[in-house]
Amino acid sequence: MEALESLREPLREPRRPQGRPEAAAGAMAPATGPAPHERPPTPLVLVACSGGADSMALASALAFEAPKLGVRAGAVTVDHGLQSGSDLRADEVAQRLRELGLDPVESVAVTVGRDGGPEAAARDARYAALDAAAERHGAAAILLGHTRDDQAETVLLGLARGSGIRSLSGMAAVSGAGGRYRRPFLHLDRQTARKACMVQSLPVWDDPHNADPAYTRSRLRHEGLPALEKALGKGVVEALARTAQLSRDDADALDAWAGQAAASVRDAAGCLECAKLHELPPAVRRRVLRRAAIDAGAPAGSLFARHIEEVDRLITGWHGQGAINLPGKVVAQRQGGRLVIRQG
Repeated sequence: MEALESLREPLREPRRPQGRPEAAAGAMAPATGPAPHERPPTPLVLVACSGGADSMALASALAFEAPKLGVRAGAVTVDHGLQSGSDLRADEVAQRLRELGLDPVESVAVTVGRDGGPEAAARDARYAALDAAAERHGAAAILLGHTRDDQAETVLLGLARGSGIRSLSGMAAVSGAGGRYRRPFLHLDRQTARKACMVQSLPVWDDPHNADPAYTRSRLRHEGLPALEKALGKGVVEALARTAQLSRDDADALDAWAGQAAASVRDAAGCLECAKLHELPPAVRRRVLRRAAIDAGAPAGSLFARHIEEVDRLITGWHGQGAINLPGKVVAQRQGGRLVIRQG
């Protein structure tokens, strides 16, 4: 399948599971590489599968393509424990994955907290479980079944929050530490994935939360997007996905520019000079300020546009205002012609 062609790109060598004696021994051994007669281990690729149509179609595609791609194929299903009988359902999904020929297959139960709301908390717990599974099995990559429709919803959610261009760029095809997460279905629509399951007679599970109006993404999926298509005509999803890619290209370019500019706006002691910051284009300057705040200890996930705008006013609208408190107990303060961002 063309959607999995990106896996032909070199995968980093799988890491050994942590906490085992051979892991420590391998870390201490000379980096001589495999002996000439030894073949390097076959990379393991895991698919994250909820049992829904998108991830089941992806699991099936991986099982079929893995031998041709030269990888081993496994799977992880996460039980969030948010619905009655979720543990039994997770076991059923795991069994279906084994029947596809995937190995290893693991069902992982997680505890969902409350930070950031139910959707964000469930996502955090899920990714933590996937990261841990990748470490245990030494997986080179984890495939996620996000489709073009998911991408369109992500763009609209970012737009509704008044977020910047990075948020409007949606989900990246490759993300995570070392490019761990891959989203090969971003160019496919949700209906195509469902049809693929129907053709193969693959049982799928439709999560009732995906139709629950209590969740923002569910309301957007079942009310917002259909209303937009009714008002604007077909093609809204494709246009939003295209917007995501264009926004990502622009955001990458601006990030690179800000990275180069960051050194030029510091004095010999490494302090940020307000006059030089003022000369930068706003989009570049705010990126420099955001990076400086994160470097000082502000959590990236808690640092919002309004925080950076307040710090930016210390440069562009200075009238003697006091220090700006940022997440992570970081403080931004103008001292003379310098901007100091540090732990308060």
